[in-house]
Amino acid sequence: MIDKLEMFIALAQARHFGRAAEAVGVTQPTLSAAIKGLEDQLGVMLVRRGSRFQGLTPEGSRALDWARRIVGDARAMREELRVARGGGGLSGNLRIAAIPTALSVVARLTARFAAAHPGVKISVTSSSSAGILAMLDDLAVDAGLTYLEGEPLGRVVRVPLYDERYVLLLHPDAALAGRTTVTWAEAGAMPLCLLTPVMQNRRIIAGHLSEAGAEVAPQVESDSITVLAGNVMAGGMATILPDRAARVFTRDGGLVAVPVVSPDARHPVGLIAPWREPHTPVIAALLAEGRRQAEAL
Repeated sequence: MIDKLEMFIALAQARHFGRAAEAVGVTQPTLSAAIKGLEDQLGVMLVRRGSRFQGLTPEGSRALDWARRIVGDARAMREELRVARGGGGLSGNLRIAAIPTALSVVARLTARFAAAHPGVKISVTSSSSAGILAMLDDLAVDAGLTYLEGEPLGRVVRVPLYDERYVLLLHPDAALAGRTTVTWAEAGAMPLCLLTPVMQNRRIIAGHLSEAGAEVAPQVESDSITVLAGNVMAGGMATILPDRAARVFTRDGGLVAVPVVSPDARHPVGLIAPWREPHTPVIAALLAEGRRQAEAL
């Protein structure tokens, strides 16, 4: 039953029988038979079929919520029993998704976690805040590093880590590079490059710029802060980043970061994981490490 539910989740995520089969490592006929068998067991049609996948039925959408809970709990049970049976340190996989502006913080978190638990293999994916929530729902990641306000997070456990504050990142030769602070209105008057609108950071910054009466019309947009910093380094442009994300580009006199004030905006960022008691030992250890990190950040 659990295997069939996992295939059903994969199909709902991929929206394609072939890609779903590839994701779970079975043939397409095997996956199709598993979905049909699940429908027979539940007594309802879950998937609209034609020559290709046409979506979930209303019953399928409801069943998907239950499938995610059941599969998540089953994975947690297997992991807990494996650790209890084997003893010793933690092992397994840990998949984390983080908003681009928090990648420097997630690197610190994973470095310390890896040092404490060398048997755990960690993978980190960069995504928008909405993408992180979708991946958590689909069981595609185990935890996320994202904003704790501005978008509904649903049923998750939260560990606040730090408040995001903002700086104007400038070339050392820029006119405002010698200032101790700049206002949002002054920052908005610069030729800007910003993250794309799909990113919550962009929406936060656009909101503050609009409140200051500045037009939000960046000349360059990207989903990578490295690309934004590269445009600033080339000269003639500026960007607005969280202070922690900007630090890597201000070392050794590369670029200049000037705090943006009026207002001194702050937005909380933290670690989230699906609400489940008990958590797997790996997730419980990650949350504990996050709480320790929060005290030092």
